[in-house]
Amino acid sequence: MIISCLVLVFGLALLIKSADILVDGSVAVAKRLAISEIVIGLTIVSFGTSAPELIVNILSSINQKSDIVIGNVVGSNIVNILLILGTAGIIYPLQVQKNTAYKEIPLSFFAALLIIILGNDIFFFGNSKNIISASDGLILLFFFAFFLFYIYKTSSVCGDDTACDTKQFSVVKSVILIACGLAGLIWGGNLVVNNAVLIAKHFGVSEKLIALTIISIGTSLPELATSAVAAYKKKSDIAVGNIIGSNIFNIFLILGVSSAINPVQYDVIFNSDITALLLSTLALFLCMFTITKRKLDRAESALMLLLYCFYTVFIVYRQ
Repeated sequence: MIISCLVLVFGLALLIKSADILVDGSVAVAKRLAISEIVIGLTIVSFGTSAPELIVNILSSINQKSDIVIGNVVGSNIVNILLILGTAGIIYPLQVQKNTAYKEIPLSFFAALLIIILGNDIFFFGNSKNIISASDGLILLFFFAFFLFYIYKTSSVCGDDTACDTKQFSVVKSVILIACGLAGLIWGGNLVVNNAVLIAKHFGVSEKLIALTIISIGTSLPELATSAVAAYKKKSDIAVGNIIGSNIFNIFLILGVSSAINPVQYDVIFNSDITALLLSTLALFLCMFTITKRKLDRAESALMLLLYCFYTVFIVYRQ
């Protein structure tokens, strides 16, 4: 148990340092290619920080651990919005791009809604059991392809961000920074998750609760580290794009791949968690129109952290 705790601490330190490297490399790529930071955050950074969720879900799907497959995706997305954006917004108020506020946040809301529709087969389609099938997985992957096409069409040269007027790295150094950052995030995320699960099981915590808390927080640590460091460096587009992109990746890509590998049994108890995710996404959208337009202020961020505390108490009590 002591060794697991020490490895857990090492994993956390590795995540923080790797996130710092990844942010520097990603911003450098944005500047070098004259692409806005929000696009980098929605693609390279969000895909890299979602790698732990992808690895955990693929292994869980192969081993037919449906509760972990669903719980990890839904739990991670709730963590991303309430805990991570809340933390990043406390560090530094986050300015949100117009496209992100009016298009990408609603898209992440639609993605969460799609899980409820595809998962509740008995209610919506009159089937004999609730399952996210391989064909459902293909539907999710189709929307992921649509998201990538959308990013491609909306990618633009530097506009209202400050990426163009800061120091640039060479192409080789930028690529090395990103590769090292992603590798460190994946390794650190695995160390944290594996040892956190060992500690949780030692105290007799259920698999559903582990998926919605320990695993979802653990696999979201790369997002937390990356967005927190980006906020500290006043790179709002990286901080916000990382989270919104990760939420879309988690549902369309990761859940899509997981259900394509093995049909995922859907427990209706997750309806309440997805409802919490929908409400969290809606709250983030509404924050774009309160206090300061298209900006997540410290007061709003503090409210999100408080909501996450309430949600955690709810799922622990529900167990």
